[in-house]
Order: sequence, then C-alpha cells, then structure tokens
Amino acid sequence: MSDFPDPTETHPIRLADGAAHLGTVFLRAVIDHPRIEIGEYTYASAHKPPECWASQIAPYLYDFSPEKLIIGRFCQIASGVQFVTASANHRYDGFSSFPFAVFGAGPRDGRPSMPETGRDTFVGHDCWIGTDATILPGACLGNGVIVGAGAVVTGNVPAFSIVAGNPARVIRARFERSTIARLEAIAWWDWPIDRILANEAAICGADIEALERAKD
Repeated sequence: MSDFPDPTETHPIRLADGAAHLGTVFLRAVIDHPRIEIGEYTYASAHKPPECWASQIAPYLYDFSPEKLIIGRFCQIASGVQFVTASANHRYDGFSSFPFAVFGAGPRDGRPSMPETGRDTFVGHDCWIGTDATILPGACLGNGVIVGAGAVVTGNVPAFSIVAGNPARVIRARFERSTIARLEAIAWWDWPIDRILANEAAICGADIEALERAKD
C-alpha cells in the first residue's frame, strides 16, 4: 500500500512506461488560490492540460472575489467541468443586467449595477462530476453525489444522489436513506489512507457492515 501516491503529488497516475499522465492532477497540489479549498486526493482530468488549473475549473473566481469554492476529499472531476462561481453573476432584478461598474466611471463597491455578494459553492466528499458539467453559483452538493455529463447544477443536491440534465434533476438516490445515514456516520473519507485501502473492497462493494466494523 506504500506505493499509493501522496496527496501532495502533482501527477498521481503513471502510464505503462512509467511516465506521468499529465492530464490528471491532484488539485490540492496544483492550486494555490485564496478563495479555493480542496481536500486531499481530489483529482481533475483534462484532455488538454491547462497552464492554470484554478482558472480551468473556476474561471470567474478571482483573488479578490468574496465567495469561495470548497471541494471535499476524494472527488473526481472530469474534463470540461466548470464551477461558475458567484463573481460571474450580473444583477438582473432591474431593467438592465449590464455591469456598468466593471468598466469604470467610479469605484465598483456599492454601485447599483453590481449584484449582491453571492454564496459559496460547496462540493462534499467522494463526488463524481461528469464531463462538461457546469456547477452554478452557490450550488451545494452533498457527499457521494454523482453529476451526469453535461449537467447544469444549481441549488442543494442531496447526499448520495445522481443528478443529470439541464437544469439538473435528481434521477435517483444511490442507496436507501438508512444506508446513507450510516455512510455519513462512518465518513470513511476522513480515515487514514492505509485504513481506506485496507477496506477498499467494502467501500467499492457497498459492504456497510464491514465498514462499520472497520470504523470502530
């Protein structure tokens, strides 16, 4: 188990010839952004690796943005996924949505064309976000959520549910409510990596009793 990559490793996947697979990174190792928090072992992939992974996944989140993007541990983020955070918003409750303040003629703060500060965007642990999905400002994905390819996600997504479509809708829950509650209590994603690997079969094979025994 010692050959499992350290969460600080940039390129955790090795090809058959031993070379690093440059299209997959542990995000925590490659993103240093004051408004982004990413848990260990969360990875992202891209068919064409970007120069800046922060701007690749969250292009509207700036150093000076008031909101945050928070992603848990062991998440899997496919190529083309974007988090459209609250700084991308325009005010749309008036007659025009044009952001006059962005272009000058005075300070931005307090200008009538600027929207109110938006919510943080949150992704729980062990979420799988499919190719080209878009996560809209203020979305909150619970633990274990699966997002279908091309989905446009907004609002609160219940833990261990599968969502797809535009706008994304819950297709089904992955497990019964009682099982989901037990999984949330076990929280295997918080375990040391050696214990996780020792219980890989139970985690990936849905053996809830074995996980409860391993937790104690």
